[in-house]
Amino acid sequence: MERDFLGLRPEPECAIDIEAPAALIARTQLPSGEIPWCDGQKTDPWDHVEAAMGLGIAGHRAAARKAFQWLAGVQLRDGSWYSAYLQGRAQDRTRDANMSAYVAVGVYHHYLLTGDAGFLSTMWKTVCAAIEFALGLQAPQGEIHWAISPQGRVDRMALLTGSSSIYMSIKCALAIAAVLGRARPGWQAALRRLGHAIRFKPHLFNVAKSRFSMDWFYPVLCGAVSGADAERRVERGWRKFVVESLGVRCVSDQPWVTLAETSELALTLAALGHVETARIVFGWIGDRRFEDGSYWSGFTFPDMTVWPEDRLTWTNAGILIAADAIFELTPAAALFSHRRWSDGPPS
Repeated sequence: MERDFLGLRPEPECAIDIEAPAALIARTQLPSGEIPWCDGQKTDPWDHVEAAMGLGIAGHRAAARKAFQWLAGVQLRDGSWYSAYLQGRAQDRTRDANMSAYVAVGVYHHYLLTGDAGFLSTMWKTVCAAIEFALGLQAPQGEIHWAISPQGRVDRMALLTGSSSIYMSIKCALAIAAVLGRARPGWQAALRRLGHAIRFKPHLFNVAKSRFSMDWFYPVLCGAVSGADAERRVERGWRKFVVESLGVRCVSDQPWVTLAETSELALTLAALGHVETARIVFGWIGDRRFEDGSYWSGFTFPDMTVWPEDRLTWTNAGILIAADAIFELTPAAALFSHRRWSDGPPS
């Protein structure tokens, strides 16, 4: 049953244009397959995967595959990636658990789009090593330390958003393993410990990050928090982060709406089954575009100043992923759906 989140009012239907945001990603992608944030800026592994997913949704399957090939080619021996690259050269040698594990989500998403089990076989070694790296940073109580510094020291801070994203990555890695007939009981046990920490041990995570809207909805988006608990979590944070008719604040105490967070909240609502509410939230950002049809990154309010002015590949990819979940554009539309995962990893 569709819920009415605090009297949310319907908005006019927004037009769905997947070509313009995908075209931005495609023309920003380098010949190597690397997808930077925008022309001349850095590439990070998480946003690179997100951008590849956006390409796949819009039908740019060869370009998406090239993006995954680039990622596999620069993977480090321990299964990780550096946190930032510039035209293939490392810029930040921090090795982030979440950035590394997210390849599993992208690879499984590409499989759902194409049905190509051969692609999964090709990427299995890459995915397996990435998940093993992330789980090597899991603490005894289930949370995951966020990174290894350039000097090789483990930073034992745990981030709720990052750990939630890793939760989704492990789910997708297990689904890939199921398709390939690979048993991974250790990953299943790690997933249970991580989910328990996310649901019941908030003190294990950096509380300073609770100002950020992703800490609010990512535990629901990934499926670690579900059912009635998920409904309550969404409702508790609604007034703190949502600016009706505009979108979602990146940070609760700043007058800055970001299109990435707005589209991810819409994706979260769709994952819960609240598709009409998701459609309303998504409609708020439908006209926040540049003249080429690509989407803004964010804007301040009430003055409505576009900031930053960069045309970001990963923001446009996030919008494509949300649009797919809401309007069922591809076979991968239900990737984040709680109902889809309710009986364990699908094959």
